[in-house]
Amino acid sequence: MIYLDYAANTPTDERVLQEFCLVNQEFFGNPNSLHPLGVAAKDKMESIIESMRKELELEDREIIYTSGASESNNTAIKGIARSSRHVGKHVITSGLEHSSVSGTLTYLQEQGYEIDMLDICKDGTLNLDSLRELLRKDTVLVTVCAVDSELGVVQPLKEIASIVKEFPNCRLHVDATQAIGKIKLDFNLADTISFTPHKYYGLNGCGVLIKKNDLIIEPLIHGGVSTTIYRSGTPAVAMAASIQKATELALDEFDDRYQVVKERNSYLREQLVKIKQVVINSPVESVPHILNISVLGIRGYVMQERLAGHEICLSAKSACSVKTTPSKPVFAMTKDKKRAMSSFRISISHMTTKEELDYFLEKLNLCCME
Repeated sequence: MIYLDYAANTPTDERVLQEFCLVNQEFFGNPNSLHPLGVAAKDKMESIIESMRKELELEDREIIYTSGASESNNTAIKGIARSSRHVGKHVITSGLEHSSVSGTLTYLQEQGYEIDMLDICKDGTLNLDSLRELLRKDTVLVTVCAVDSELGVVQPLKEIASIVKEFPNCRLHVDATQAIGKIKLDFNLADTISFTPHKYYGLNGCGVLIKKNDLIIEPLIHGGVSTTIYRSGTPAVAMAASIQKATELALDEFDDRYQVVKERNSYLREQLVKIKQVVINSPVESVPHILNISVLGIRGYVMQERLAGHEICLSAKSACSVKTTPSKPVFAMTKDKKRAMSSFRISISHMTTKEELDYFLEKLNLCCME
């Protein structure tokens, strides 16, 4: 089986699993309990949070643990919008966002919020002039992704943050789900930042929301004591420990992992341009972990199914997307619906071998001729 869908999910690092198991066995008390085991669990949780703060170099930021990036995005977007509704109901986003962002904004739109879409440049980045034009006094939120999940485009977050700061009533939310382990990110540049460790060899079922300390948002979940008033529920100490471990490894081993992926990406690009029907959609400046291509004349999900027949696993689009619709990011960048319908995503990691890529290229050639 050849796995080329690392942007959807990654295998859990053995060191992360070991950390989870050890902490779960040793600190099994409820951190809210006042007995010795509860106090020990609470102290461990505080130690984990402090380690995360240091690793992410957080300044004046709160760490909120959630069930995943989708919950983190919902918490940030709904929380900011509702707590700012007395100021305005205008939100700015883009066509590159994950469904947990776009779906949340559709919900807000049904509640009377006005949603504006940013223009996309030919290289897939957000048009900064468009952002300046759309921002208003009643704009309460700009929500963008750090790295697009289908094309791998890296967005100019520093410039975006600088522009948004000119509007004191407006907050910036960044979906960094595809960023950790792929780019070096400043976790202090936005009001809220979301991510999940299962994208970088951590466990599924957990996520993180980084929030500025002075930012007040309405929580999604009420009742129950936790580490924060913004997300109720018994603190999951072992899960938090596993997030901390996965994050530590992703940051410490970033350079070595990145170099391997960059070499694999370059090799893939060199070979793909030799296939007549293939068009590469991901700009060269995209993260090397994600390579989006189109096989002209063949629907992306059809190609995905053909390759699956050869035991090759990849995604036609983001794993949370509807397979029979065109890729939103590819269409937003190219304005070519046929190309967007024919697109699919190859996502690799430092564990991907050249032999695996050769097998994929061989079967891709075969599938193109079917």
